[in-house]
Amino acid sequence: MTNPLNRRDFLARSALIGCSLAASPLLTPVSLAAAPGDNRLVVILLRGGMDGLDVVRPYGDPAYAALRGDAGLSAEDPAIDLDGYFALHPALRPLTPLWARGQLGFAHAVSTPYRDKRSHFDGQDLLEAGLSDLKGGLSRDGWLNRVLQNLPDSGPATAYAVGRDPLDVLAGPATTQRWSPEADLALSPQAITLARLIMADDPQFNAAFEQAMAISDSDGDAVAMNGTPDQMMPRARNAGGKGSLERRVAEFIGKRLREETRIAAFSITGWDTHQRQDRSLPNALGRLSEAILTLQTTLSGPVWNKTTVVAVTEFGRTARLNGSGGSDHGTGGLMVLAGGALRGGQVVGDWPGLSEAQLYERRDLMPTRDLRAYLGWLLHSQFGLSVSTLETSIFPGLDLGVDPRLTL
Repeated sequence: MTNPLNRRDFLARSALIGCSLAASPLLTPVSLAAAPGDNRLVVILLRGGMDGLDVVRPYGDPAYAALRGDAGLSAEDPAIDLDGYFALHPALRPLTPLWARGQLGFAHAVSTPYRDKRSHFDGQDLLEAGLSDLKGGLSRDGWLNRVLQNLPDSGPATAYAVGRDPLDVLAGPATTQRWSPEADLALSPQAITLARLIMADDPQFNAAFEQAMAISDSDGDAVAMNGTPDQMMPRARNAGGKGSLERRVAEFIGKRLREETRIAAFSITGWDTHQRQDRSLPNALGRLSEAILTLQTTLSGPVWNKTTVVAVTEFGRTARLNGSGGSDHGTGGLMVLAGGALRGGQVVGDWPGLSEAQLYERRDLMPTRDLRAYLGWLLHSQFGLSVSTLETSIFPGLDLGVDPRLTL
């Protein structure tokens, strides 16, 4: 829930200082939350349906070659062998040092309860709501917001979400704020002084302005303010080159996680690979790799050692490639896990096999575990939430099953 501001007052006061404050950051949704304790969690939403069978290739499955070819183990496309059964997409080669240190892992053949219709919108709604179905309508809160509601001492300063639209995964009663890397707060010293004088009689607006200045100072060119999307006027700017958006987002998140923030969530798009997947997927994977490595660099040391990063997507893709060299919407998918708190160096999950009889509806990877169970066990280990709370309040109706021991 964001703290409301009066639109008329906001725009009037912005005009007095040259509308500089109106250049608010509303393009790339990022959500963060502070919580008690020292452990951190970063959730990355991979929008578009990542092809887990291409990212972590089960070349040890005899049916895989017939579906996908040589699994990229040839000299022309040198995928990285992980464990003698799975191989990593070459675009994620920069992450292999993390794998060697046990700070990178994967969960294969996972999904939400969403089945058959394969709609991005419904799939993402269900992923962010953390529910078993969509009967609750669009007014439901997100599972990360429910986490905040169940953490002790997570008061008004604990959460903030930034962007054109708040991420639904953090939507709900727990207060959030928002930030984006794509706006400038370029005020002269005189304008800052004038702004403070104008806002002196409005504690709420003054507090938001001071927070914006503090974050702008700490990040260089970012600003955070309370408000709803229609109460701010976005102004896009060049993110500065390929991959820089993910880097700036991760740097900002890392700085906040070094302070009071404990939970962060943001999204990376570009995973809908219907055509020429060999061209589009490496680009998306490169951006994911850059985000993870930037988080590691920014959080280096004790903070990184208490951090877990988890990347999830709304569904997987078809086991067979289509006639355009891409893959269509599927079912079973992949989770990417990273962080110094991770017990990595492994691909977890019950592998279902890829023969036609083993595929879901003879077309998709068969999911063998609900990805919410892995999320639940991460929340249990990172924040001490009880199994009963996770199964009734965070992910209602979920059976967590056996603890996969994902963290140290």
